[in-house]
Amino acid sequence: MAEARLEDSGFGLAPAGDGWFVVNVREAEWWVSKAFGSGVGFESREFAFPQLGINLSVVEAGEWNCLYHAENQQEAFLVLSGECKLLVDGEERLLRAWDFFHCPAGTEHVFVGAGDGPCVILMVGACSEDEQLFYPVSELAARCGASAEATTPDAKQAYAPFRVLGPAALELTPCGGAARGPGAKAAEARPGSAPMSRPRAAGMSTATRTCLRRASRASSRVATSASAP
Repeated sequence: MAEARLEDSGFGLAPAGDGWFVVNVREAEWWVSKAFGSGVGFESREFAFPQLGINLSVVEAGEWNCLYHAENQQEAFLVLSGECKLLVDGEERLLRAWDFFHCPAGTEHVFVGAGDGPCVILMVGACSEDEQLFYPVSELAARCGASAEATTPDAKQAYAPFRVLGPAALELTPCGGAARGPGAKAAEARPGSAPMSRPRAAGMSTATRTCLRRASRASSRVATSASAP
């Protein structure tokens, strides 16, 4: 297997072909969103990982990484730094650095930032062409704003209220589970899109540039604060 070529879109490095590669988190392509935090997914829209999704998600206090949902694939999550609330099957758990969450298929869940700084979470999930998502109405998640307005298996319907995310709105494309990262650009959000996104070089507002600076600070925190437990 040959080494994959990495390209810089102006927002970091992402694979431009199939094959193995090595990239530092500080240099990888980051996605940003005013509603759903920020992170890095390591893959690209054109060359997505076929078997395993992986990303680092960063949420500030009160932000959530996606809508409360369940899916038919196993996932795993490890908090690297900071604190967050895990909403899982109607319960709430406070997670801190080095807490691990095993998420079997069918488990309802979402992460909400807590504490006085960003929370960095390593997210891993199996990929499948038969991926199925389910967005239930959850009173617990609704208190944080992270519940779908109506129970649905349709991501487009679940995320329709988030089509416009404010001054730093991003155009978002549907992604798989929380561990997948699709592509996006700094523009008006597209109806029915999922939260995780990557910005592309486009006319950026001041607010979008602020989001990118925040993502850069978060990547620095990942690189410097993940000491041994």
